[in-house]
Amino acid sequence: MAVTLQTIEAAAELIGDAVLRTPTCRSEPLSALAGTPVVLKLESLQHTGSFKVRGAFVKMSGLDADARTVGVVAASAGNHAQGVAFWARRFNVPATIVMPEGTPFTKISRTEALGSRVVVAGNDLSESREHALGLVESDGLLFIHPYDDPDIIAGQGTVALEMLADARDLDCLVVPIGGGGLMAGVATVAKALRPEIEIIGVEAGLYPSMRRAIDGSPSLDCGGQTVAEGIAVKQPGSLTLPIIDSLVDDTVLVEESALEEAVHTFIEHQRLVVEGAGAAPLAAVLGDPSRFAGKTVGIVVSGGNIDSRLLSSILMRGLVRQGRLVRLRVEITDSPGILAKVSGIIGAAGGNIVEVYHQRLFFDVPVKLAEVDVVIETRDSGHVAEVIEQLTSAGYPVRLLGATSSADGG
Repeated sequence: MAVTLQTIEAAAELIGDAVLRTPTCRSEPLSALAGTPVVLKLESLQHTGSFKVRGAFVKMSGLDADARTVGVVAASAGNHAQGVAFWARRFNVPATIVMPEGTPFTKISRTEALGSRVVVAGNDLSESREHALGLVESDGLLFIHPYDDPDIIAGQGTVALEMLADARDLDCLVVPIGGGGLMAGVATVAKALRPEIEIIGVEAGLYPSMRRAIDGSPSLDCGGQTVAEGIAVKQPGSLTLPIIDSLVDDTVLVEESALEEAVHTFIEHQRLVVEGAGAAPLAAVLGDPSRFAGKTVGIVVSGGNIDSRLLSSILMRGLVRQGRLVRLRVEITDSPGILAKVSGIIGAAGGNIVEVYHQRLFFDVPVKLAEVDVVIETRDSGHVAEVIEQLTSAGYPVRLLGATSSADGG
């Protein structure tokens, strides 16, 4: 079955109100940062926190009696797993989800809480998929592909039907690409309804599989640890590739630092929790503002399922990057009361001390001196400079350590 505007409209009619019609809204804070109007489609607010429930519904609702009785199987470490599990429970269909080793316990427990059986097998998603296909052979289960399926693509394409109906002035759509199911559906709708609209796909720099496939280049070197695991796909779909090749204007790559900053920016400026894949379009827009100048840019925020520990690290690293959390190494005499004086200077300058590490034994300093590492909260990098100046003026040599530039007040 070919994926067309008509099949996606039929999918939308089938879905009805089974999934949320998520908000499409202009973001004033992000528009100010980008220097151009930015409109968000908030699929991060969807059931299970991702657009994946759309395609999963269309696929699951079309199962025949045998498949509903025997059951389905999927391979996923996150959003697809929860989308399939969500509808399997509601349709009373037995579901098995194969997840790779190392999948966070929270994702496993969340999928099990939806009623599915979880099997942990394989070092990565490719190996998990092979295990799932083995269950198809041995147990007769129906494999539900995360993106290379006409029903899945049609379901995902309903995102664009809603977005273009709600925001009629969009000049450009920016959409994350993993295997390509979401982009194939969005591009099919967008180019059919508004042929003039520009469509830009975004991939993680470590996983440029779709861009490589379109260019005819091998993608053997795709891989690595990425914050955007939702689009960490080594091989694009055979159905999605030709659709994207013919309809998408360009595919750009964003590096890990940009993805991380985009997640932090959503929290800091929009008060919105977004996973790495969902933040990829914003990373692309903020990374090349001249490209989008003068255009009303639509961003599909594909999901909000991010591990709590990872989110915590990103937030803290963001404070460091902005100069709002810094570590100073201060040289002092090893005498009573000196540490209190240093603390007093920092406090008087408006710095808030978070941690103190008093080093005497393991640093190359004279025996009557010591080095103190002080982690402090500050307003910004300018405030850091003020604190350093106050310490230096009081006779305490100081260095700024960590991710920001080094400074030496001695």
